[in-house]
Amino acid sequence: MSVLRINGGRPLAGRISVHGAKNSVLPILAATLIHPGEMTIHNCPDLRDVRSAIKILTALGAKIKREKDKIVVDAGTINCCNIADDLMREMRSSVIFLGAMLSRCKSAVISYPGGCELGPRPIDLHLSALKKLGISITEENGKIYCSVENLSGADIHLPFPSVGATENIMIAAMFAKGRTRITNPAREPEIEDLQNFLCAMGGKITGAGGHVIEIEGVSKTFDCEHKVIPDRIVAATYLTAVAVSGGDVLIENVEPSQMNVMCEKLSRSGCLLYQGENYIRIIRKNPLYSMGEIKTEPYPGFPTDAQALFAVLATQCDGQTVVRENIFENRYQYVPELVKMGADIKTCGRVAVINGGNCLNGAAVKAPDLRGGAALIVAALGAQGESIISELSHIDRGYENIEGCLSSIGAQIVREV
Repeated sequence: MSVLRINGGRPLAGRISVHGAKNSVLPILAATLIHPGEMTIHNCPDLRDVRSAIKILTALGAKIKREKDKIVVDAGTINCCNIADDLMREMRSSVIFLGAMLSRCKSAVISYPGGCELGPRPIDLHLSALKKLGISITEENGKIYCSVENLSGADIHLPFPSVGATENIMIAAMFAKGRTRITNPAREPEIEDLQNFLCAMGGKITGAGGHVIEIEGVSKTFDCEHKVIPDRIVAATYLTAVAVSGGDVLIENVEPSQMNVMCEKLSRSGCLLYQGENYIRIIRKNPLYSMGEIKTEPYPGFPTDAQALFAVLATQCDGQTVVRENIFENRYQYVPELVKMGADIKTCGRVAVINGGNCLNGAAVKAPDLRGGAALIVAALGAQGESIISELSHIDRGYENIEGCLSSIGAQIVREV
């Protein structure tokens, strides 16, 4: 079993680059299924979830070539529209393949997806939306059977701006006859990235990033190339690492406009931030101040994926911070591990109260999920003494060579097998 061994208490300095966004790569890879030709995707990180998506594509009959951060998908040889249970269980976002299979094959069979246990993530929003496009759906013995003769455009209102449901509708509606209109869609930058990819292959989609998305059905698609946007949560990980440990780091290959709400919290804590077209420089030399309340919301609000990272930062800020988790029910699994390191955190339901200013101490801890695991790394970097972090498979779902990246800016971190 691999572990990360981290000796903390060292300021960070230098330059570090952010890899492509996991939450963009996965729906884009799924969307390659709808085109019977070659798609070239650049800036694809080597993540456990990306490898799982490639396994699914391969199992469905696609041919995959990978060279460094470039993935070429040839979906002209698709010969299957069923995803095996073991592949579905590898990641929660595997359900994003549903819309693509229905668009291409007019049928699909899947089971319920796996991944991090963050509480219920019902896929009923996906299924009810797809039904409006004319898709017949039945459930039996834990499997979901879907079929459609002719996809038809529809007006679809999402009661909650679900990222996955928005993506599934966009992909499934590419070949639907007529117009599909999504109101209250997710507005995340990754939705805009998917729109740009679908349009590059010949789609007619407008409105991503706003309150209404419109898709005009097309009859054919084309080979294309696309570069994935940077991962804003990876950028937030590096930013909070510097904020907790102290130092001066230039973070490159970022989109600062996508990180306004997080940068505002960092500035409020006392960090100095300087932004350019594709970089953020963070300097932290002085004591930290309370960031006030942190309340997770759909984009452009504070992202749930960054909540654990900023909770760690709050442990080092003078005063009290209240965190309200409004997206997932079970996002505080990392808290008992932080308490082992000396954090003063009390949780009740979806609320966490953090009394800051306590020195963190190294400890042996387990990553409970992807973002909680990243938060423990940030905590270990700022802690006094040595920390050992296990259950790295969670962290590897969303970070490529995180130990090498952090070592490049002065962190004392190694992976031991």
